[in-house]
Amino acid sequence: MALILHGYRYSVYVRIARLVLAEKGLAYEQVEVNPFAADVPADYLALHPFGRVPTLVHGGFVLYETGAITRYVDRSFPGPALQPADRKRLARMDQIMGVVDAYAYWPLVRQVFVHDVIRPNMGTASDAAELAKGLEAAAKVLDALEALGAADSWLTGPDISLADFHLGAMVAYFAQSPRGAELLAERPRLAAWWRRLGARPSVAATEPGLPVPAR
Repeated sequence: MALILHGYRYSVYVRIARLVLAEKGLAYEQVEVNPFAADVPADYLALHPFGRVPTLVHGGFVLYETGAITRYVDRSFPGPALQPADRKRLARMDQIMGVVDAYAYWPLVRQVFVHDVIRPNMGTASDAAELAKGLEAAAKVLDALEALGAADSWLTGPDISLADFHLGAMVAYFAQSPRGAELLAERPRLAAWWRRLGARPSVAATEPGLPVPAR
């Protein structure tokens, strides 16, 4: 059965799914859906009633919510296991993914990356107050993740897990901000982790680039 991933190429959450699919060595069709468009296609809303991305279709099985997608892909297909067998490490993976969703996405991506990278690249005005709020919140989040991360190569231990890709897709954007990169460099465990993750072929293969300014 074919795998079809519906999503927006610049979406952090779509990239998380793409990273996991790449790590598992899976071929899939990607269908572009812009959730920020004025009119999200009705056929997509039939798959995802909330109109967000990504959505994975595997045969007749439709699945949305990124964590559900990545866990399903890891459980359903051969390739390297991306969830720890140890229950405590697995719980830590779930915890880190929850922290990333609840506390990291907004400051790292929607505040720091958007206002320090995207808006300048697009030639539009940044909001200095939003950027400052994002940097303050990001520092707290990074401190928490620095403490939660295992004293190994990866966030949950010696083997890479879904938590690494969940955070990695956000840090890939955040670190493009000079201020974000400075905050990351101040956390030695996270900085070393990001150097290792950023060197993986899956990260290069899923690089979305930046939106092109309208002419």
